[in-house]
Amino acid sequence: MRLRHSVAAACGALALTAALATPAHAATGEFHYRFVGLSGEPQTAALVDPPSAECVTIPEASDPGASSPAFAPHNDTDEYAIVFTEADCSGDSWTLRPHGRPATDRLTLRSVVFLGG
Repeated sequence: MRLRHSVAAACGALALTAALATPAHAATGEFHYRFVGLSGEPQTAALVDPPSAECVTIPEASDPGASSPAFAPHNDTDEYAIVFTEADCSGDSWTLRPHGRPATDRLTLRSVVFLGG
């Protein structure tokens, strides 16, 4: 009986270790967007190989009281991108296809999440 519990505990520990050692999945490619910089001029930035299934708040647009939203997103990753009008993946949302065309300047965002298709 003790041997059975010991083997079960060892197998459980091994499975947990294997799960923790598995790297997090990421979308492959780049997600580009534009934002208004401190100089007042539009600038371009990109998220390279962003994490999957994890909300990413756009750093240049994270504070609604201090910054304008980012705009004109271009999803050139291999996963669907859902862009949100507010930080923490809240507010209105739009879905961008993998390797799609750039969106217009009218599409604004403050956060994004990538989901496999």
